[in-house]
Amino acid sequence: MNNFRFWSPTEFVFGKNTVKNVGTLLKKYGATNVLIHYGGASAIKSGLLCEVENILQNEFINYVKLGGVQPNPLDTMVYKGIELCRKENVDFILAIGGGSVIDSAKAIAAGTPYSGDFWNFFQGKVTINKALPVATVLTIPAAGSEGSPNMVILKEKEKLKKGHGNPLLRPVFSIMDPELTYTLPANQTAYGIADMMAHVMERYFTQTCDVETSDRLCEAILLAVIHEAPIVIDDPCNYSARANLMWASTLAHNGVCGMGREEDWATHGLEHELSALYGVAHGAGLAVMFPAWMQYVYTSGIDRFVQFATRVWGIEETGDKKETALKGIQALKDFFVSIGLPVNFEQLGAKKDDIDKLISTLQINSGGTLGNFRKLDMTDARAIYEIAAK
Repeated sequence: MNNFRFWSPTEFVFGKNTVKNVGTLLKKYGATNVLIHYGGASAIKSGLLCEVENILQNEFINYVKLGGVQPNPLDTMVYKGIELCRKENVDFILAIGGGSVIDSAKAIAAGTPYSGDFWNFFQGKVTINKALPVATVLTIPAAGSEGSPNMVILKEKEKLKKGHGNPLLRPVFSIMDPELTYTLPANQTAYGIADMMAHVMERYFTQTCDVETSDRLCEAILLAVIHEAPIVIDDPCNYSARANLMWASTLAHNGVCGMGREEDWATHGLEHELSALYGVAHGAGLAVMFPAWMQYVYTSGIDRFVQFATRVWGIEETGDKKETALKGIQALKDFFVSIGLPVNFEQLGAKKDDIDKLISTLQINSGGTLGNFRKLDMTDARAIYEIAAK
């Protein structure tokens, strides 16, 4: 196990009707002038936005609003938010929504006190030294952004999708009410399931030795998600299943599963190009790319893939490691199919003829190499895209 530091200061307020605490929590953390950041019509139609506004009004907390965040959040929205925060002297950002809204809020929080272009953070030109505090009211369990220091933004004009992280971006509090997820469409629920599983698997597939504790944490979260997924797809208002999935999404990406081990993240890099080019849901793209990546790299650490097959999928080891590993990969793929996810380019709406485009921007975004489980160059990336395109 490698040396590590772990700092996770977010206060999680979990359960039914917990949104009623939002005013008290905002005051606790010193908010006086809040930007309420949200996505599309769902926050309005559900009445959640109105409820939050009423609570802030009753607590005499000033606020301004900025809605319209879309999946694969755009830099253009971040610039709007920075301008609004500066104009209105905002000192706190409250994100109402899922990962896209929260990521957009984090980018605004970092960009507001910075005199330059916030995209400099994503290019590695400068370090985030100051940020407005961010809090969340989570409505889509998927990205884990409610408990992580990470964000991903799409630079719209250039179709560049990049991630960045900084401890200052961890939300100070996150309100998590599973009942707020009851109205999610089945496909959006499935996309979230793929996303949270991918966050675990990016950490699980490592070459670091002697990480049994975090191995077991990863496996437990995957097993819980696999158990709850068909229940919630069949019964969207099952509180227990919704609650377990919501907490799994947080644990998958707050960092605890990756402590002491080298992480990979090649598959996320490969997927970002798909969602940047086609506008597909991130979770849908991950469902396509993870089995393809696995099929390409499994021989570089076959014992770990055997462990994945036996511990997560309950596949009996026959003595043929290759056979067992491939059965585990197929089990993941079959699971994705069972909850309605795409598993190839055609089902996703991607085109094999566009692989050159994907490679072109991937090389810019990645610097030419990807991952740690097996170091991938652009030739490897092309081969993985071609597997996904079959």
